[in-house]
Parts: sequence; structure tokens; C-alpha cells
Amino acid sequence: MIEGDLAVRVQQLLGERRPFVMATVVRARRPTSVRPGDAAVVVGDGTIDGFVGGVCAESSVRLHALRAMETGETVLLRLVPDEDAAGADADGAVVEHNPCLSGGALDIFLEPHLPPARLVVVGNSPIAVAVETLSRASGYDCTRAPAGADVTVADAAAVIVAAHGNSEEEVLADALRAGVPYVALVASRTRGTAVRQALDVAPELAAQLHTPAGLDIGARTAPEIAVSILAELVARRHDHAAAGRPVCADPVPSAVEVAADPVCGMKVAVTASTPRLEVGGTTVYFCGDHCRQAFAAQHAEAHAVT
Repeated sequence: MIEGDLAVRVQQLLGERRPFVMATVVRARRPTSVRPGDAAVVVGDGTIDGFVGGVCAESSVRLHALRAMETGETVLLRLVPDEDAAGADADGAVVEHNPCLSGGALDIFLEPHLPPARLVVVGNSPIAVAVETLSRASGYDCTRAPAGADVTVADAAAVIVAAHGNSEEEVLADALRAGVPYVALVASRTRGTAVRQALDVAPELAAQLHTPAGLDIGARTAPEIAVSILAELVARRHDHAAAGRPVCADPVPSAVEVAADPVCGMKVAVTASTPRLEVGGTTVYFCGDHCRQAFAAQHAEAHAVT
């Protein structure tokens, strides 16, 4: 169980809806300075708060934590001093060679925490209330606002309007212009068509409006209609994910750029906090300051000899 400053940091990240990875030491073989239960938090820029080992251990944790943030999948990372064991898939663990380990080994569990997709529901109708209730039960971060209220849609994964003709067009147009992946209007087919034609957006955007909202499952009651809407939302989400176009998910860090430390050979994630050195117009990245200093000394010595 995390406590103190680290627990405060976790709550802060959750409140800010920022993705992070919880890194927890689950096994430590001597000699090593860490103990099972030691933990740290890794955020999208590579910053690490907490303690899961020395600089080289942190470098491997940073790389694999950022990769876990991309996929959303947990990882058991095993750091070993033996280079021959690196790359092996042992007991489901990802094994990495860490030359700085003095004969010890570490198993670190990496658990990504990605913010839930944010839904905006507009309206006070029974259907709007039912959509809010069901979406929260399904793990979405749902905000419901009355018709005509100022709502922020730019960062939403879905906007669902169930206001029965009250101040619908403006919020729908805003959501479509903002590129919200799923925009739906609860209305009859006739009224939905009329609203789509009246929207002050380009025709290709208007065509993206889902109306009548929801899958055609014969829903009649407000809860049943809410089920049909969430079903369509989930179907769209998985269809787009299969096609490589995720929908209804908040942004996560882009693909991790990886470099090799020229001194120890470790793979390191290229982030703003990665130690680096400019050499002959080329940026060289390192696992830590000790390798950077060693490389700088070797480079200076080579130039002095020549």
C-alpha cells in the first residue's frame, strides 16, 4: 500500500485525468538497495516519483512504463545482470539486461492507469438520466448538463444529446467541429434528419451525427434506450480500434522513441529528462549521468590524442 507523498501524487494525477504507471517492486534478490513493496509513479514525460532502484533500474522502468502506457496492459519487468538472460520470456516476464546490478535481480510490476473516456450527456430527460447512470456503471467518466448550459466538449470521447428539441443544434455542431469521435442525438428518424440538415457544419461532419441514437434493438423504455446507445458506443469503439483508429479513449503518450546507451548498451526511452550529449551535431542518449560522463571523457581523450 502506497503512503505519504506518493499517495498524494497518485490522487493528484487521478484528479487531473493524467495517465500514469504504478511501478511496484515485487521481488528483489540481493545485493540490491530496494525491497519488495518499494514503489514509484511514472508519468507521460518520463518523470519518475518514488523509488524502484538506482539510475539504471529507473531507465529500464521508464522505457517499459511508457510502453505500457501505450498499450494499457500490465507488465512484469525483470531486471537481471546477466546479459545472456536478456530478452527471454520467463514466467510471463519481460527480461532486460541491467549492467549496473551488482549480482542482484529485480521484478517490478508495471500497472498503467489510463483515465476513463469522458462522456458528455446533455438534457434532463429520463433517457439522459438513464444514459448517465449506465455510462458510469460501465466505467465512463460522465458529465451531464441541462440543455442550454455551457459544456466543454473538446476533450470528450462522446457527446449524447437527449434534450427533446431544447438547444440541441449548437452543442451538436460544437462537438462535430471538435472532432468528438461519437456524437449522437436522441430523436425520431424524421426529427433527427431535420436537425442534421439544419446544423451549421460541413456536410461531411453532419453525416457523422448518429441519429436516432443507439442500435435498433427494439428499445422502448428509457433504460432500454440507454442500453442501445451504450451498445452502439461500445461497438463503434471496438470497430475503430480494430481498424487502428481508437475511439472513446483519452490521448496517451505517442510511440516511445528508443535509443541505445553507447557506454553500457542499455535501451533507453528518449524523453525530456533523458541524459544526453551533443557530439558532432548528433544527440547521444544515456541511461544516467555516469555513462554520459564516461562517454564525454572518452570523447575528449580521443580528440586530445588526434
